[in-house]
Amino acid sequence: MSNKFRLGVLGSGKGSNFAAIADACATGKIPAEIAVVLSDVVDAGILTRAHEQKKPAQFIPPGKFRTKLDEEAEHAFVKILQEAKVDLIVLAGFMRVLKGEFLHAFEGRIVNVHPSLLPSFPGLEAWKQALDHGVKVTGCTVHFVDAGVDAGPIIGQQTVPVLDYDVPESLHARIHAAEHELYPKCVAAIARGEISVVGRRIIWKK
Repeated sequence: MSNKFRLGVLGSGKGSNFAAIADACATGKIPAEIAVVLSDVVDAGILTRAHEQKKPAQFIPPGKFRTKLDEEAEHAFVKILQEAKVDLIVLAGFMRVLKGEFLHAFEGRIVNVHPSLLPSFPGLEAWKQALDHGVKVTGCTVHFVDAGVDAGPIIGQQTVPVLDYDVPESLHARIHAAEHELYPKCVAAIARGEISVVGRRIIWKK
């Protein structure tokens, strides 16, 4: 087994952030390898992208709940990730709130990207929330995952201007582009050991 830093990627959708991270791993910008890709959606694009890149990938039935994994599903996710010996779990459009066993098993080793400048506009459709609120600047945030919703310590942020002619789709597209720049940088910094956590503050080494 490789001694490289190992990533486990979870996603529910098209997998564009997975693709950005996989490309950064392939070019050496992230000193890591993708060990496994898991999805709660049987026909998710992220699984197709992972198979195309010859990465181990599989669907795990999420269970009976709409917004979280049931106990059996959570145990299955944890078991596969532990067997893959992942160092960091990267949420790439994973649309389930993680609870108890999962958070305990990987405490301090789960990251997510959110399409707003947290703590503003947590939750769903953050780009639409920003547009409806009338802010002039929004963006994206990479953060550690804890028991709150989009509430963990902030690793990095990137701003995106809100233009006068924006509609939700155009703003979302530009935020997505910013995510594809920011997320690999933050994952790379973690893989290199370049950040430390002090309370809620993330300190980057110079």
